[in-house]
Amino acid sequence: MVSKMKMSDSLPKNNLCELVINDDIARINLNRSDVFNALNTELISELISLIKWTSDRSVSRNSSLKDSDGNKFLRVIIFTGEGKHFCAGADINMMRDAGARSVEENRLDSERLDSLFYGLWSHPCFTIGCIQGVALGGGAGLVSCFDYAIAEPRTRIALSEAKLGILPAVIGPYVYRKIGSSNFRRLSMMASKIDSDEAMRIGLIDYVTESSGDFEDKSNMIAQEVLTTGPMAITEAKNLTLFFDRWNGNDEDLREWTLDKTSQMRGSEEGQEGLSSFLERRKPNWSSE
Repeated sequence: MVSKMKMSDSLPKNNLCELVINDDIARINLNRSDVFNALNTELISELISLIKWTSDRSVSRNSSLKDSDGNKFLRVIIFTGEGKHFCAGADINMMRDAGARSVEENRLDSERLDSLFYGLWSHPCFTIGCIQGVALGGGAGLVSCFDYAIAEPRTRIALSEAKLGILPAVIGPYVYRKIGSSNFRRLSMMASKIDSDEAMRIGLIDYVTESSGDFEDKSNMIAQEVLTTGPMAITEAKNLTLFFDRWNGNDEDLREWTLDKTSQMRGSEEGQEGLSSFLERRKPNWSSE
C-alpha cells in the first residue's frame, strides 16, 4: 500500500518554534529565547504538532524511503533551542496560574505535557538534542527523551520541581529510564543543577563539546552515522528496548522470542537488502552516500 503522506504536505502553523527540513534530516528549533524557551501552553502544543507531523512522515511509519513524489521521508530529527538557554522548564506564568485552576484543568495541562514527552520519546526517527545553558524541569524531561544528547561545558541540568514543592512526575518515566533509580531519586530530592560532566557520567548526556558553536558539526556527524543504519532497524531498536523493559517472563521464553525476532528481521525487506549489500560489497539502498 502506497503511503498518502507527502513531505510537501502543509506544515503545522508555529509561532514559538520552527521546523527546517533537509532531505531526510529535520531540525526543530525552540524559538522563545526572551524567556529562555520556557514551556508554555502554546509552545508545548506546537512541539506536539511538529513531533506528530515528523513522526507521520518518517521512513518507518511509511515503510518507504521516499514519498510518491520522490522526496525522502525523515530519519533523523535534531532539536535546538534559540538563545542562551535550551529550556528553562515550565513557564512561570503557567505555573502561577495553576493555583487558580481546578483539578480537572491542571490534569489537562499534565496530559498535554505527557503527550509532548511521550511523543518525543517514542518518535520513530533518531532524535538528537543540542543542550546549551540550562535545561530545568521540563527541559530536563526533553533531554531525557532524546536518543542522543549533546551538551557544552556550561550546560546545567536539574530536576528542579522540588524547589517549587512539586514532583518530576510527568517527566519521571523518561528520566528514570535514562539515568536509573538511584540517580533519579537523588536528583529529584536535591533538585539542584548538575554540570555537563556529571550529566554525562550518569548517562543523561552523551557527549560534551568544547562550546555550543560545535553543536552543528557534532549533530551532523551523529546524523550521518545514523544514516548508515537501516531506518526500520532504528525504530525496531526502540521497540526492542521497550520490550526488554517490560519483560516479566522467564529467560527461556525470552531467548525463544529473540530467536523469532532475529529471524523476522533477517527475512524482512530491509534485512535482506542489508545482508545482500554487505555480501555484494555495495552501499545499501538507504545509504545517503
